Amino acid sequence: MADPQRARKMADRIKEIVARRLDKGLRDPRLGFVTITDVRVTGDLQHASIFYTVYGTDEERRDSAAALKAATGMLRSEVGRNITARLTPTLEFIPDAIPENAEHISALLREARSRDEASSRDAASAEYAGEADPYVKPRVIDEDDDDAAFDEGDEPGER
Repeated sequence: MADPQRARKMADRIKEIVARRLDKGLRDPRLGFVTITDVRVTGDLQHASIFYTVYGTDEERRDSAAALKAATGMLRSEVGRNITARLTPTLEFIPDAIPENAEHISALLREARSRDEASSRDAASAEYAGEADPYVKPRVIDEDDDDAAFDEGDEPGER
């Protein structure tokens, strides 16, 4: 197993090489505006997972995925020429779900904000169902009330 620091450096180098090559352009017209977001290399440096996003429609995403799959061999050769490793790792292109996740989170935050506003509006016009302070408070007993608490024939110690 390789050093994690070495795997991280190799992942960064692969990301740079693939991004530079995609920036130069491939001869595949299906390739859209692709951005490499992350690269992860296994501990034995034999496999690299390359995460990417594509700006555009679903059809453009599918076409770009097919173009990347077709160009995997050429990109692996490019990586092999530019890294200093005994073996060139296999490349796997994985569409990154960051934009979809970000949109989903934004939608959830918008919904939470609208519910908070509705709750605030309801709370502003709400009234108490009973008393404003529902907690039982201790009674204050006056000295005059002590005498009234006994019947006429009772002694104070009999109760």
